[in-house]
Amino acid sequence: MAQAVTPPAGTLQVVDDVAPAFAEAVVDAFARRPGQRFTLVLSGGPTAQRCYEHLAEVGAAAIDWSLVDVLMGDERCVGPDDPDSNQRLVREALLERVAPVGSFRPMSCDDVDSYQRILEQTPVLDLVHLGMGPDGHTASLFAGSSALDAAPGTLATRSSDPNERNPHERMTITLETISRAHLVIFTVAGESKRDAFAELRSGTDLPAARVRAEQVLWLVDSVAAGAA
Repeated sequence: MAQAVTPPAGTLQVVDDVAPAFAEAVVDAFARRPGQRFTLVLSGGPTAQRCYEHLAEVGAAAIDWSLVDVLMGDERCVGPDDPDSNQRLVREALLERVAPVGSFRPMSCDDVDSYQRILEQTPVLDLVHLGMGPDGHTASLFAGSSALDAAPGTLATRSSDPNERNPHERMTITLETISRAHLVIFTVAGESKRDAFAELRSGTDLPAARVRAEQVLWLVDSVAAGAA
């Protein structure tokens, strides 16, 4: 059963499984979208993969995918079919399992300017999906990285982890971009996230704690929340 409490900048729901809770929230957000189309910004990682596989099942009939424009929140600087590629994960876990989407704009680390222009032409994002690493990073915004404190107007940028905990050079949207979202959904699951989530709840200045948007929803399983 979900428990509603309030962590920094958002509403927390402690759930048994973040994947079905995420899928339900996306279907609800699509139904409540203020415009005709729906801009969905996606991420990567094992938790995201489970979320997208579940969304593909639940949302196949509940969402008109031809009205959905899919963007990426971050990407590793690897080839599009590399096992570490976020766009590959999104394609295989979601896009190839549902009806064709209205558009899909993967990131390329070689062309940050193009993604900057795409985001400038998309002033409002309906839903941004984020995870949180064991070090408290979100998207590819790492503690101490220049991307975390990008100059105003910077919507996409190259990034790397100065602490060398996370491999690969990256490309990421910025906190300014995330702040344009109607809804941000964090999904946080597993023992490896427990310490970081406890730090966030205690007020530690982690990258994930800096996220602001019109609405921020934290879907956290009981293990990561320290309730199990």
